[in-house]
Amino acid sequence: MTLMMLAAGYASAHEPVAMCVLLDASTIRCRGTSNDGDELRGARMEVNAHDGSALLDGRLDAQSTFTFAKPRQPFYVLLDTGPGLQAIVEQEEIKPVPTRKARWMQR
Repeated sequence: MTLMMLAAGYASAHEPVAMCVLLDASTIRCRGTSNDGDELRGARMEVNAHDGSALLDGRLDAQSTFTFAKPRQPFYVLLDTGPGLQAIVEQEEIKPVPTRKARWMQR
């Protein structure tokens, strides 16, 4: 039983986390990490329209970020690190860069 609990704790320690901000009115930057803070360089990022069509597909860069032009149609961002390991950021969740910003949020 203890082994199962340890295995479950380890598995949940690497769930993907995505955060996106508006750098300006037309540019979005997203960052992907695991929930324990590990960077996810090379992880797949998708920008999809709400009708299901793919708008953009790419990979996180060396800083675990993905920058793209804001789509004109309703969309969401999907961070995909493998089967069952995905994080979604809805368009409504993407806000301007806060006053106190992390390094990855800077231009």
